[in-house]
Amino acid sequence: VQLQASGGGLVQAGGSLRLSCSASGLTFTAYIMGWFRQAPGKEREFVAAIFNNGGSTLYEDSMKGRFTISRDTAKNTVYLQMSDLKPEDTATYYCGAHPSRLPVTQFSRTAANYHYWGQGTQVTVSS
Repeated sequence: VQLQASGGGLVQAGGSLRLSCSASGLTFTAYIMGWFRQAPGKEREFVAAIFNNGGSTLYEDSMKGRFTISRDTAKNTVYLQMSDLKPEDTATYYCGAHPSRLPVTQFSRTAANYHYWGQGTQVTVSS
């Protein structure tokens, strides 16, 4: 199984970025895909998760309205559209996958529940 995250970069506050995570080696529709982020010296933090065809999503409250998670089943890819970025959004962003037959629940907020991780993509927001 391989998860390949991309799309990070340097952006000014108020700007936007779209992260992508391409999955291979797994049955994409059988997995909930999640995005987490980790800033230096901090724990990995839940951002958002999405189930199967995208009908079920979950967001960290502080990111609702600014971040949108989506997935393209045909491309085995999950996206994170980030807008109105703030300096405190600076972190390495990771995509993860855990198997599920059910829509997203609070279970998907916990990094330890994920079976697979991508390598991370750096997002830096300047003020």
